[in-house]
Amino acid sequence: MKPVIIFQHSRLVGPGHFASFLDRREIPWRLVRTDLGEAIPSSCADSSGLCFLGGEMSVNDPLPWIDRELALIREALANDIPVIGHCLGGQLMAKALGARVSSNPVREIGWNRVYRAATPAAHAWLGELGDFDCFHWHGETFALPAGAEPLLSSTHCGNQAFAIGPHLGMQCHVEMTPELIGQWTEEWSGETAVIDVPGSPVQSAELIRAETAKKLPAMRVATERLYTHWLDQVMQRVQPA
Repeated sequence: MKPVIIFQHSRLVGPGHFASFLDRREIPWRLVRTDLGEAIPSSCADSSGLCFLGGEMSVNDPLPWIDRELALIREALANDIPVIGHCLGGQLMAKALGARVSSNPVREIGWNRVYRAATPAAHAWLGELGDFDCFHWHGETFALPAGAEPLLSSTHCGNQAFAIGPHLGMQCHVEMTPELIGQWTEEWSGETAVIDVPGSPVQSAELIRAETAKKLPAMRVATERLYTHWLDQVMQRVQPA
């Protein structure tokens, strides 16, 4: 089987639970560290799927690798190779398909609830799961591309996840692990220096860490459901390596 290629754009924003999920199912994968200047593949022909992770930058920044990744996403969609995007990765998918990526009205950092859409697509991706608390760390948002079906929304960000056939774009961070959350809240503590107010879209580092133990397990159930459905699409299309 050809590997799933994972694109990492930032030192701290690794594949987290997505890599563990693939490992448990013995799915080969390869990490491309664009943050370290590693070459982006010229084609997606040698992959079974593409995964795009988050990062501190904007998809609207004039970075040389962004256009190359946008072209790779468009090639994958044209060739029915499943793509999954997390936060910046979801924004890359939206922009590749012609949708606008812009500032969200507020920054959203920490544990906030996401609400599933009442659509057949949401049922296909999430089964009988209802609303759940999810992890967020973003200041921008995407509009829905043409043909996209909404899956999730939140109070502070209307588009949290969309699907186009076998492809999944997300604004939220379902890939998080306790280790990643610990690193982010330690190294990016300046972004969480707020007075905690009930319902605030930005939580303090202390509150984020305190809520992780009780909220991560429920998100993990949703993560597994989303990843399983995405991997099913990969396996239906897989070609021998």
